[in-house]
Formats: sequence, C-alpha cells, structure tokens
Amino acid sequence: MGKKPAERRLADTEARAYAGSIRTSPRKLNLVAEQIRGLTAERALAELAFSKRRIAGQVRKVLQSAIANAENNHQLDVDKLVVAEAHVGKSLVMKRFHARARGRSGRVEKPFSNLTVVVRERAEKPEPQGKEKN
Repeated sequence: MGKKPAERRLADTEARAYAGSIRTSPRKLNLVAEQIRGLTAERALAELAFSKRRIAGQVRKVLQSAIANAENNHQLDVDKLVVAEAHVGKSLVMKRFHARARGRSGRVEKPFSNLTVVVRERAEKPEPQGKEKN
C-alpha cells in the first residue's frame, strides 16, 4: 500500500541542488548567484573559480552538485547544461550582543542563507532552413 511517489517538480531536462544554512547574508550570496545565472555550466564554474568573494567556493560546490545530479540521476548531457535558476532565500538569523560604551550593548545579527541552483539541458538549435542547392 503506502503513498504514491510525488510528482517531479522539475522538467525532464532539469536537475537541481540545494544548500541550506550557508553562513553569509542573502544579499551577499545573491551577488554571486547573479554572476552565474544564464551562463553555461562550464563558464559558470570558471567564473566562480576565479571570483574573489569568499562565498563563491560554496556556490561552486552547489553548482557541481547540480551538474552531477543532472549527469548521474537524470542522464543529461553535461556539455549542454545551462544555469537556468540560481535563487537565494533567507534562513535563520543568530542574534548576538556586543558590549558598547557606558554599559550599553549593541545587537549583532549573523544571517544565514539558502541557495538553490537549477541546471537545464538546452535544446539543440535547429539548422537554418536555406534554399536547396541544385
């Protein structure tokens, strides 16, 4: 008996990877995610490898995971993969206090983020229909 398996939320040509509780603010993480949206998977990996931002290494791992999921779980061609989506969400926020002057305290917030990367196999471009040679 049991439950029926859940329907797949993504298309057959897509694969995704998710990383939760990444130790950076969503605002900073989104700057790195913007760099790779719409790029080919190979180009996106190169961009992240040479990025100066600290969090780029973790984003690169998530992208590599999405590529591996596409290849191993969904039998997609790695050479045709494009970063279709890279979206960032808020996670928990740790609240800490920092001693300030005259016995007061200042609130320090340490935000965490979630990252989802979706890669899609791009369709082959059709051959241009030209005049037939006789």
